[in-house]
Amino acid sequence: MMEFEIDSRVQPIGKREGQTVYFAKLKTQQKLTNEMVIERIVRETSLSEGDVKNALVSLSNIVCDALKLGMSVDLAELGSFRLTVPFKMMDSPEEVTVADALKTPKITFTPKQKMRDAANAVELSIDRGSVKASTGGGTATEPSND
Repeated sequence: MMEFEIDSRVQPIGKREGQTVYFAKLKTQQKLTNEMVIERIVRETSLSEGDVKNALVSLSNIVCDALKLGMSVDLAELGSFRLTVPFKMMDSPEEVTVADALKTPKITFTPKQKMRDAANAVELSIDRGSVKASTGGGTATEPSND
């Protein structure tokens, strides 16, 4: 379950400038640590803890090597990783160079249906007892809701 609380802030810009707006903010994100993943794989397979650790390190190395070569990587039921390179529009063909027209490559993960189904099945709730008074400004990580 993912639990949210209601937070507020005064909008600094946009059509709601100066207005107090309210939004759902994630309280805490539960985490399955690497150690927990290893322990669970050990319980569910005949692999040793060392085998699982080695397999995860090898998987990381293989994915990194493939990405360095510009390849996509299909990880069965998990999904796939691929590089995307954002670009800038230029006024002439001569201006289209690696340095000027291409931005830093980004890693895109596309989950398979089983993972999308798991995400869609998560239970969401909003704690209505936690409405906070607006203090102004806010932080850069909060949504703008314009």
